[in-house]
Amino acid sequence: MKKDIHPKYYTEAKITCACGNVIIAGSTVPEMKIEICSACHPLYTGKKKLMDTTGRVERFKNLTKKTAKKKAQTEKATEQALAKKKKATKKTATKKVTAEKK
Repeated sequence: MKKDIHPKYYTEAKITCACGNVIIAGSTVPEMKIEICSACHPLYTGKKKLMDTTGRVERFKNLTKKTAKKKAQTEKATEQALAKKKKATKKTATKKVTAEKK
C-alpha cells in the first residue's frame, strides 16, 4: 500500500443509535450517530416500530401532481404560441394576396 494516501483508521469507533445502543467497530470516522441499528430494526427484532417515514408517499404524490400541472401549463402555452404564430402567418399571407390583387 502507498503511504500517506489512506484515511486514518479508528479500530474503536463509537457508533451511537437513536435507540441508545452503542456499538464499537472499526471505521475511518471516530464517532457516528445513526437512526436505526440491529437492536431496534424491525427485521431483526420482529416488532413493528413506527419510523419517521410518514409523509414520504404524500410528498411524492404532491411532487408528481405539481410536475404534471407544470407540464400541462407548458403544453397549453406552447399551443397558444403556435396558434398565435399560425394566425399571424395567415394575416401576413392574406395581406400579400390582397396587395398582389391591387
